[in-house]
Parts: sequence; structure tokens; C-alpha cells
Amino acid sequence: MSKTKKSEFRPNDFVVYPAHGVGQIISIEEQEIAGIPLELFVVSFEKDKMTLRVPTNKATEIGMRSLSSPDVISKAMSTLKGKAKVKRAMWSRRAQEYEQKINSGDLIAIAEVVRDLHRTDDQREQSYSERQLYEAALERLTREVAAVSGNDEVAAAKQVDEVLITRAA
Repeated sequence: MSKTKKSEFRPNDFVVYPAHGVGQIISIEEQEIAGIPLELFVVSFEKDKMTLRVPTNKATEIGMRSLSSPDVISKAMSTLKGKAKVKRAMWSRRAQEYEQKINSGDLIAIAEVVRDLHRTDDQREQSYSERQLYEAALERLTREVAAVSGNDEVAAAKQVDEVLITRAA
């Protein structure tokens, strides 16, 4: 069983971990935990200065996945162009939904959060919690766009910004 999982991710591959975004597999190592030998992916999140060890047999179960295809990136970009869908529910309920979407690791869902929370200059000010969620979603989106396109994050952020600006116009 672990043989099939091993071929899915290799060292130096970029992967998306749902709760943390884009990281890079540095190595695959064996460790003994509680007397049980375990094979682990060592995933580095350079920007967050964080290293995560994920059991190889649980990686896909947890939701770790390869980077999105360019098709999914363009779907996410067209999602950004859509009209913001703001539900009339209480903010705490909406915030919870946005948080779940961000941590799902699903790029389209993350793009929906960016679209829904994006504010143009002439719109009302965002609350602190709205801005925090917006920035978290935007960062996840731009990191994945950057990793897929091979550009740096600044170029990816500019690309996302342009889409959001054309939508507002």
C-alpha cells in the first residue's frame, strides 16, 4: 500500500497542505514513533519557517495534494471575476465558513473567499477579522499561482490584483 503512495509525491515536489498552503517536500525519512517505524514526508514551508512531518500512508487522506493544474488556476481566476456572493448570515457564521474554505486546500474555494472579501477603494472599510481572512486567502491563492506558473509571489500577486481590478471596473 505504501508503495503506491510513495510514487505520488517525491522529494523536491511542491505540494499543498490544506491547513498551511504550498510547501516543498525536502525528503522522505524513517522515524520510530512509539516503537512503530513510520515513513514520513518532510515538508518545508519556507515563508512560514516551518517544517512538517506527514506520514506517507496518511498524506492523501489528510488532504495533501499536488499543485493545481493550469486549468484549475484559470478556473480560480475566472471565479475571482465573478460577482461577490455575500450571504446575509451573521458574521461569525460567515467567518467560520470562510475559514473552512481557506483550510480546505481547494483553490476554487479559496478564490471564492478572496472574491467575496475583496473591497475596492470606494467600498466600506473591512473589519479586522475580515481583513485577516482576506489576506490569508489571498496569500494562499498567490502562493499556489506562483508555484504553478514558476513566477515569484510578487508577479503572482500582481496577476491576481489585475483580475480583481478588472472585475471592479
